[in-house]
Amino acid sequence: MDFSDDITKSLDILTQGGIILYPTDTIWGLGCDATNEKAVARLYRLKKREDTRNMLILVENQNFILQYVREVPDIAWDLIEASDKPLTIIYPGAKNLAANLIAEDGSVGIRMVNDSFCSELIKRFRKPLVSTSANISRKPSPSGFPDIDDKIKNAVDYIVRWRQDDTENKSVSSIIKLDTNGRFNIIRH
Repeated sequence: MDFSDDITKSLDILTQGGIILYPTDTIWGLGCDATNEKAVARLYRLKKREDTRNMLILVENQNFILQYVREVPDIAWDLIEASDKPLTIIYPGAKNLAANLIAEDGSVGIRMVNDSFCSELIKRFRKPLVSTSANISRKPSPSGFPDIDDKIKNAVDYIVRWRQDDTENKSVSSIIKLDTNGRFNIIRH
């Protein structure tokens, strides 16, 4: 199946400040423009999530990271290269993002995608996407499209058709938090 129609429709929704339900390199996610505060606020409301519990962003390549973080500790590049599964790194010094997406300590979680659909969508959108699991906050994350609650499906502006019938169970990413000195803490393995 070709996903070009899904890319076109997703881009239209994202440009208008809407929310999409889409497959990622991990589990299905809810996403919006990571630079649009109103879209991010709407996503928090949809998930019934306090805005003190931050969401991560997806980028298409390493150059994107440099646009949204003041300084990338050298260890980050080593961690990205060494990781054999999707890895979210929480960086200090977030910039150029919606203020309600940045944690109180100024950090933001970023994952470089390794998924053809997400890569193409972000490349064409030319901005990072918010990515948060397609569930109501504190409910189990869906392992596949059929597990996503109808309340979520009915609340988004567009549902990507690509990979809806994929039966491979995906898991969440590992999460590592870095500080400016290059020290890190494993949050989720």
